[in-house]
Amino acid sequence: MLSLRNLRIVMKPSMANNLFKHALSTTSSLNAKVAVVLSGCGVYDGSEVHEASAVLVHLSRHQSQVSMFAPDIPQMHAIDHTKGEPMEHNRNVLTESARIARGKIQALSDLNPKDFDAVVFPGGFGAAKNLSTFAVDGTSMKVNEDVEKVIKQFHSEKKAIGMCCIAPVLAAKVIQGCEVTVGSDQEEGGRWPYAGTAGAVQSMGFTHIKKNVTDIHVDEKNKLVTTPAFMCETAVHEIYDGIGKMIEGVLKLAK
Repeated sequence: MLSLRNLRIVMKPSMANNLFKHALSTTSSLNAKVAVVLSGCGVYDGSEVHEASAVLVHLSRHQSQVSMFAPDIPQMHAIDHTKGEPMEHNRNVLTESARIARGKIQALSDLNPKDFDAVVFPGGFGAAKNLSTFAVDGTSMKVNEDVEKVIKQFHSEKKAIGMCCIAPVLAAKVIQGCEVTVGSDQEEGGRWPYAGTAGAVQSMGFTHIKKNVTDIHVDEKNKLVTTPAFMCETAVHEIYDGIGKMIEGVLKLAK
C-alpha cells in the first residue's frame, strides 16, 4: 500500500511550466492597488451601501490594496431614507462617504491615477446626483470636474475601470465609443424599474449591452467592466455575485 512518505510524483517539464504560469496569473492580481470612488452614504443621495460593501469585500478577498476617495462638495440634497423626501439640512459628499470608509478617505482631487492599477465606482443615486447631473439633466448631464478628470486619466493610461448600477452613465458620457451595461432596456414587470437608463445611454450615442444582474460586460478596448447591480429588483446575494464578477474582471484587466 502506498503511503504519503513513499509516494513520488514525476512531473513533465511542460506540466511544471503550465503550473508556474498559472501561479503567476493567480497571484498577479494580488495586492493590486485599487481606488474606490464613493458619492455619499445611502442609495437615494449617495453610494448604495450594499454595493460599496460588496466592492470592498471582493477586493479584500483578492488581497487588493484599497484607497477610498470622494468629492469634497455639497450633496445635491440629503434624503430622509425613511420617507424618501429631501431633508432641511444638506450634507457633504466626502463627510458622508467617510461613514462607509470608516474614516479612511481622501478628497477625490488628491487621487493620482499613477499610484493605482484600477478604479471602481459603486452605484447609488449619488453617482447621478453628486458625481454628475444625470438625475436632473438626463442625456444633457455634466460630470463633476474631478470625476471626469479621474476617468479620463485612468482611461488614457489604459488602466482598468469598474462601474456598477447607475455609475456606468459616467463612462458613457466621458469615454467616447465605450460599451456598458445597466441591465435591461425593458422593465420586465417591474424587475428592471430603471430600464429607461439603457435608452438614455444609447441616445447619447454609446452602446448598451443587455445583461442579467449576475452578469458583467467587459469592454476590452476601453478596459471597462460594468454590471447592473441594484438597477434590478432582486435578492442581495445576486447583487453581491454580480459585483464579485465585476471585481474579478477589473483585476484581470489590471494585471
